[in-house]
Amino acid sequence: MTDKTPILDIKNLTVDFETPTGPVHAVRGVDINVKRGETVAIVGESGSGKSQTMMAAMGLLASNGNTGGTVEYRGDNILGLPVRKLNKVRGAKITMIFQEPMTSLDPLYTIGRQLCEPMVMHGGLSWRAAEAKALDLLKLVNIPDPDRKIKAFPHEMSGGQRQRVMIAMALANDPDVLIADEPTTALDVTTQAQILELLADLQKRLGMAVVFITHDLGIVRRIADRVYVMKTGQVVEAGETGKLFSSPEHPYTRMLLDAEPTGSKAPVPTTQPLVLQAQKMEVEFALDSGLFKPQHILRAVDDVSFALRKGQTLGVVGESGSGKSTLGRAVLNLLPAKGRVVFNGSQISGKTRAQMQPLRRHLQLVFQDPFGSLSPRMTVGQIISEGLLVHEPGLSAKDRDLRACRALMEVSLDPAMRNRYPHEFSGGQRQRIAIARTMVLKPDVVVLDEPTSALDRTIQKQIVDLLKNLQRRYDLTYVFISHDLAVVRAMADTVMVMQRGKVVEAGSTEQIFDDPKSAYTRELIGAAMLTQQQAREIA
Repeated sequence: MTDKTPILDIKNLTVDFETPTGPVHAVRGVDINVKRGETVAIVGESGSGKSQTMMAAMGLLASNGNTGGTVEYRGDNILGLPVRKLNKVRGAKITMIFQEPMTSLDPLYTIGRQLCEPMVMHGGLSWRAAEAKALDLLKLVNIPDPDRKIKAFPHEMSGGQRQRVMIAMALANDPDVLIADEPTTALDVTTQAQILELLADLQKRLGMAVVFITHDLGIVRRIADRVYVMKTGQVVEAGETGKLFSSPEHPYTRMLLDAEPTGSKAPVPTTQPLVLQAQKMEVEFALDSGLFKPQHILRAVDDVSFALRKGQTLGVVGESGSGKSTLGRAVLNLLPAKGRVVFNGSQISGKTRAQMQPLRRHLQLVFQDPFGSLSPRMTVGQIISEGLLVHEPGLSAKDRDLRACRALMEVSLDPAMRNRYPHEFSGGQRQRIAIARTMVLKPDVVVLDEPTSALDRTIQKQIVDLLKNLQRRYDLTYVFISHDLAVVRAMADTVMVMQRGKVVEAGSTEQIFDDPKSAYTRELIGAAMLTQQQAREIA
């Protein structure tokens, strides 16, 4: 039962940033209120102003940011308060968890130290009392072996565990309002479902309000009581979740609801030639177990085989740590592996780096994070044409530039942008640039490692459509690695499900999604809410 009086009431909020080229109006007259015990979702594409709205409410804007309007917590305006007064509310009664916990947790301090600090700083506890409560918090958020994990460093925990730590940190001082900014975007579907279940359980037990910032409408439909839809810094529609999903009024809301990847890929005829074959692949890593202890061997990929024909797409799915990405790199001979890989009839496994170089143009890789894989010191034109310097050294600078322009046009980007740098582009544009860098070499096989996971649904749909069009145009063969089952269903004609390095199920996309044989596959599909009926509802 929610109290009808808003515990957090944002009125006519504006956020402007001063830049060398003039002011940027990020948030323009936004009204949002949250009641006790309520879950409010704020949705919209990247750049819509949803995160900046709540960052402003928390007083966490960059130094060039200016705010206007009011942010009332329990009837008192906290916008523009001096830091000392604001800290009595921020981090204590209004707390925030962020999308990427690894960038929010200090790598030099233990989990316990980082949990204790806000309780000492904001809650007035002694370090000993804070340590006892930190252990209780780890138990509350279901961290396994909490007595050991409290002494661990962030890199020693999985992504899901790190996100649980961030939730525990946010709960340290018994907040009234928890702001969750894309807390599940980078997580696989089962971990995502666990985090959402945990948040719902904690909300019920603690009676706090939750503001959930996301671009994933499947999550919104599942958890939110009310929804605010933002576009270009403004709220364009707001209402109860059920009504907004069943009868959206604004064209932008309807566009967001229609942005789920849909459709399916027809199977490739068996007359198509085999392009890539992997046989009994194994990848092992030696883990340091400590002084005077034997090394622990982790088998990341265990006896995996598949065969791909020209024009085929293999979707590889599974939780984080299942071996998906390791398999992709092993197939491309980018890390040591046992087994046999055959490309266009010739064995490539075991070849040296020098022997592989002529083949690299035919076997390409697109990464999850385009910003991390694009050099910040090179222009887009230089990035795209870099591979041509290696594989077609006889081309003149003019010809390389022409090829870069064509590659940009193929991914629907203006060639005039080629003299700009990666930081000047959006996430979706950077992913198009990464694809253009791959396509300029005219490859036969492309391994796509989570290429859409960090993107909005609308941008995801555009990238999926782009990849499909390029595949049809050039008869490309894809290995599509993803934890997003909606995207895999739209992209792949065959699917391989991995768990702890092994293949638990493989078959046509239709069979895997509509009639899964493995309990693990059914769990993945259930966690993603992608049964056939639900997929139709979303579409």
